[in-house]
Amino acid sequence: MKNNCCCKLASRIGRFNVTNNLKAFSTAILAAGLLAGCHIGSVNTVERAEPVARRQLIVDKRISHDPFLKKNLGIVAVNQATTPAGLLQVQIEVLNLTSSYMRFNYQFEWFDANGMRVSTPASTWVTTQLEGGESKFITGVAPNPACQDFRLKLIKSIN
Repeated sequence: MKNNCCCKLASRIGRFNVTNNLKAFSTAILAAGLLAGCHIGSVNTVERAEPVARRQLIVDKRISHDPFLKKNLGIVAVNQATTPAGLLQVQIEVLNLTSSYMRFNYQFEWFDANGMRVSTPASTWVTTQLEGGESKFITGVAPNPACQDFRLKLIKSIN
C-alpha cells in the first residue's frame, strides 16, 4: 500500500513538472515569436550629396508641451510652395530621434490673411508612424486660396 501511494505521488509530481515545463516552453516560444516580429533598429537612407531641388524654407516658431514628442520627434525643416491652383502647400520634415518605432497624430490648421482660423472638414487628426531614425515629409494643402498661413499640431498616438 505504501509503495502504491508513493507511485501515485511520483506520478503526480512527474505530471506537474511536465505541465510546468510545457507552459514554460510555450511561453518562451511565444515570447521569441513576438520579439522576432518586432523590428528593432533604424532606417538607413541614401540621397544626393548636392541636391538639385532647393526647398523654400521658412522660419518657424515651435511650442512644445509634450516632453515625449519634444525629446523623440525632431522637426528637420519647414518649407512651403504654391500649387498651380494658387493654394498654399506646406511640407514639414519630421525625424524619429529614437531607434524605436513611433506613432503620432498630426493636424493642420489654416488661417486667412487676418489670422482667422478657416474651418474645414479636412482638418482632422491623421495617424502616422516612423521607424527608428526614419524621416518623413508631412504635407498639407490649404483648402482654399484665402488661406495664407498654417499651424501643424502634433500629439503622441495612444495606440
